[in-house]
Amino acid sequence: MARHDIVMPQMGESITTGTITKWHKKVGDVIEIDEILLEISTDKVESEIPAPVKGKIAALLYKEGDTIDVGKKIAEIETDLNAAIGGASATSTPTASASKAETKTAAAPVATATAVAETHVEHSDGRRFYTPLVRALAKEAGIPLSELGGVQGTGAGGRVNKEDFQNYAANRGKGAAPVATKAATPQPPASSVKAYGPNDRVEIIPMDNMRKTIMRNMVESKLTSPHVNSISEVDLTHLVKFREGFKEEFKKQEGFNLTYSPFIMYAIIQALKEYPLVNASIDGDKIVLKKDINLGCAVAVPGNGLVVPVLKSADNLNMLGLCRQLNTLANKARNKKLSMDELTGGTFTFTNVGSFGTLLATPVILQPQLGIYASGAIVKRVMVMENDAIAVRSMMYGTHTYDHRLIDGELGGKFLEAIHRHLRTMDPSALF
Repeated sequence: MARHDIVMPQMGESITTGTITKWHKKVGDVIEIDEILLEISTDKVESEIPAPVKGKIAALLYKEGDTIDVGKKIAEIETDLNAAIGGASATSTPTASASKAETKTAAAPVATATAVAETHVEHSDGRRFYTPLVRALAKEAGIPLSELGGVQGTGAGGRVNKEDFQNYAANRGKGAAPVATKAATPQPPASSVKAYGPNDRVEIIPMDNMRKTIMRNMVESKLTSPHVNSISEVDLTHLVKFREGFKEEFKKQEGFNLTYSPFIMYAIIQALKEYPLVNASIDGDKIVLKKDINLGCAVAVPGNGLVVPVLKSADNLNMLGLCRQLNTLANKARNKKLSMDELTGGTFTFTNVGSFGTLLATPVILQPQLGIYASGAIVKRVMVMENDAIAVRSMMYGTHTYDHRLIDGELGGKFLEAIHRHLRTMDPSALF
């Protein structure tokens, strides 16, 4: 019988594993070309994987929740439907031999995925695979990859991860053999940890892959960047009046709602043009100035945390282009349709916490960027105007969170004021 192997796809150069979050088919089901076979989750994205061929599901080799190396076979599709119907049933369900325990000690990705094989050759020392992060850390520390051959890796497939490398580097030259420490997310103080029994009125909920990734990334960002927050408020009364009068016409024209986010993003882009250092990143002791403004926008995914799709070359988009791009990416994010390209390459991030009714927030920087701007809820408040008159105005708090390794308070504050200046002086009617 003719069978087509399905392997764990590689969703990006630095992605080495994927977690099966849901099988859409079971053994014995017939599947069409491009019909969704399964959902997978990686450190970067959740994706729906379609079937590349039409046929009958012959075997599902792993269970939901299993984490598997890219390039490793995860399913088989019988493409000869006549033979499949008359033949005996194949493997019915994933067995214990394909459990999480096995995947943790799985071999390096096999050469069935060309990109995986090429990455392995390009980024190894001839014996072991090292992730781009470990290679960068080794280069910065002046440690050749060949020296890491004796380090016991605790990552997927026995790979050397960030914690393994840092532990080795800290003990290097002290005469002690390199001892790997198990990579782990920082745990709460011991006094807050207890073993819950069956009679305790609690519910234990395992974290999904996206939540574990967010948790890890947030901790790593705080450990990498000294976060500083500058907070200011801006009068958006004129913008609120314009949107109220224009939103129905806009929806008829474009088919989706006009929000405040594109206006704020437009102001951020203008401010980044004025202060290009905020659009940079840090590489060791070097400053990397980015010529393109790739603006990320945090999007809440109901029940699954958040993702940050990126509007590439946002400085080349007009207001209508920003509106359309943001709507497209937000819909893709909520429907798990984002590609890796749409999730990478950001140079600065915007998050609208005001959409949840929050007045202000101090968000965490998305590495390796240097800053993030958070807009709060727009609320009416009684304000004292320049001529000492009292008026009711629509006000919004904005927070610029920045990396104090490079962005000092003066630049951080000036950038925040530039965003609010562009919002205050914006003529929204001239932007459409």
